[in-house]
Amino acid sequence: MSPEQTDNIIRMAWCDRTSFETIEEKTGLSEAEVIKIMRAELKRKSFNNWRARVSGRVTKHRKRFRSERKQLRESPPLP
Repeated sequence: MSPEQTDNIIRMAWCDRTSFETIEEKTGLSEAEVIKIMRAELKRKSFNNWRARVSGRVTKHRKRFRSERKQLRESPPLP
């Protein structure tokens, strides 16, 4: 993998709105493979920060994001 490809994958992984499914469609790399690249390329603290950030993001997983949005649309409005 070229340095440009690696940089592009890291950029997409840091982006909140780019899901792992989108990364897989564009690069062919699974979530686990992206995590391995991030672990290898980032400093330990940066990797830990990224993992904490990604773990709490619904938008990084397309299926979870869609179900969350559906629940919000279907919930009754607050009084």
